[in-house]
Amino acid sequence: MTDFEIIQALIARDNDVTQEFFFERCRPLFYTIIRQIFDYEVDYDEFVNELYIYLLENDAARMRQFEGRSSLLTWLKVTATRFFLKKRTLLIENQTNDTLYEEIEIAENQSELSALDVQRLLLAMPNRRYAHVIQRLFIDECAPEELAQEMHISTDNLYNIKQRAMVQLMQVALNDIRAYGKK
Repeated sequence: MTDFEIIQALIARDNDVTQEFFFERCRPLFYTIIRQIFDYEVDYDEFVNELYIYLLENDAARMRQFEGRSSLLTWLKVTATRFFLKKRTLLIENQTNDTLYEEIEIAENQSELSALDVQRLLLAMPNRRYAHVIQRLFIDECAPEELAQEMHISTDNLYNIKQRAMVQLMQVALNDIRAYGKK
């Protein structure tokens, strides 16, 4: 496929072309960009999701700007680098020793013990942004639209993040069950 055919297929949201282009052909390029821009772990799927949403905004206006004066990969490298340099603090928060949650006092009743278990599982999640999304949506009962606005992302992207966050939380919980069962 030519670069222009790939652009047209991406604009048309052709799943096969999108999968092959972003998850196979661009993978080395995107990992290079991730290493150059971010000093913390970035989820590849979220990186691609953010970029694809950005490229398709306003009826794919950015993708339609591709004129073929360079290769599609060169154009994409410049576009993605500029986008993520501006957005790097919002994609996935830096994983530091600082927690998103205050220390919890020892609980005395079952409800408080359950809350402690949930907080412990959230703290065990490797992706702090995922833990934050679960905390705000399910525990703080924040409206998705409000949280998306706080995070400076679209509501659609928030739902994608929430889905990945729930998968990660389930993996953490299953690992916790296995570890707890051995004690």
